[in-house]
Amino acid sequence: MTRKRRRLLAVVAGLAMLGIATTLVLLAFNDNLVFFYSPSDIKTKHVAEGRRIRIGGLVAAGSVTHDGKTIAFRITDGENAVPVTYSGVVPDLFREGQGVVVEGRLDGAGDVRADTVLAKHDEKYMPREVVDALKKSGHWQEGAAK
Repeated sequence: MTRKRRRLLAVVAGLAMLGIATTLVLLAFNDNLVFFYSPSDIKTKHVAEGRRIRIGGLVAAGSVTHDGKTIAFRITDGENAVPVTYSGVVPDLFREGQGVVVEGRLDGAGDVRADTVLAKHDEKYMPREVVDALKKSGHWQEGAAK
């Protein structure tokens, strides 16, 4: 084998290893990527079943039910609502009408099986998408945030 062929083989092998490493990094990144949705986005956009997502909005009035350690409620942006079930202890600030961000997985029925519930203590920390959706639906209180 000539020197030229050995160099070519080494370059091709290096490029192949670089391609494999890039593919593995991108696959790992895709598995850990969590997108934020509003309840209206869940209803209108196709969100893959079982994909990890974040949903933000307000806890719908009259929707909170407790069954032992499991709590079920709906998150709304004023236009649409998404049912959520969560097993565990919710934050002290969690209540109806309060801003909330939930992280979990979407099941086949359109319900969210949450594994994290975050109650918002101040609306100025609410994500811009949720604020825009609440303003569009008329549920935004302008004095609540700056």
